[in-house]
Amino acid sequence: MMNTRTFASHADVEVKQVTFSQISEHAWAYTAEGDPNTGIIIGDDAVLVADTQATPAMAADVIRRIREVTDKPIKYVVLTHYHAVRVLGASAYGAEQILASQDTYDLIVERGEQDKASEIGRFPRLFSNVETVPPGMTWPTMTFTGKMTVWLGKLEVQLLQLGRGHTKGDTVVWLPQEKALLSGDLVEFGATPYAGDAYFKDWPQTLSNLEALNPKVLVPGRGAALTTPEAVKAGLTETREFISDVLANVQKGVAAGQDLNAVYKSTYAALKPKYGSWVIFDHCMPFDVTRCYDEVTKYTDPRIWTAERDVDMWKSLEGQ
Repeated sequence: MMNTRTFASHADVEVKQVTFSQISEHAWAYTAEGDPNTGIIIGDDAVLVADTQATPAMAADVIRRIREVTDKPIKYVVLTHYHAVRVLGASAYGAEQILASQDTYDLIVERGEQDKASEIGRFPRLFSNVETVPPGMTWPTMTFTGKMTVWLGKLEVQLLQLGRGHTKGDTVVWLPQEKALLSGDLVEFGATPYAGDAYFKDWPQTLSNLEALNPKVLVPGRGAALTTPEAVKAGLTETREFISDVLANVQKGVAAGQDLNAVYKSTYAALKPKYGSWVIFDHCMPFDVTRCYDEVTKYTDPRIWTAERDVDMWKSLEGQ
């Protein structure tokens, strides 16, 4: 019997310790003990930031740390995907261009407002000083499909869509000269992948496509920076195993004729021993299993999460 759990991350109040570290010649990682990460590329003549933090007030800390190591202008912000916790700090950087995949742009059009309300409701601590977020959406100024190259002087920075996973618009930032990868939420390390807007059947292959780049270092969406090829492989493997384990358990429950509630309870019980210590496990599991059940049964594409749907789902699965 599971205990009733506090909604989403409302019980998560502990302030996390930030680490800002150089992981290759031009790549830096801003990490915070399982909170959302930011990746930074310092090129010859400009800086590129991938994933902005959730509010301009929180982005200010990223900027402060960048300014401790370079005075080059922050010209580019990359949105690896559309989630509010990743994009709503963008205005703080004063970047010339906000870059995203066309799929991410389309998702902002389709569900950006609902996602913003949903995420602010789920993650009170992560939206510190939420009043600093400008009204409306964070809109890309340039979009691409498949691949885009940005030159920071002589430094080649590739923006790549390597398949659907965390969302349909996932973009990674790749430095081919030093084999450094900023993965966004396609890869997590010691943190539970949020998969409420995911494509479970595609995600493992997308991770294999990332692995084929042969990255030496990687900034995951959450968790510590991966600074050796062995650590990178571990991050890719752990993320793939989690997604595959959720999918296998949901498919098993659906095949047995179980409803969502029963599938959730059996999947949670099956995964808790292996993954229960990961950051935001209890937060993610109801959303992840609901989306996976949808995909296995009748919804190829993720349904829109609203603040109201979040609470209704949580009450249904967690009994409050």
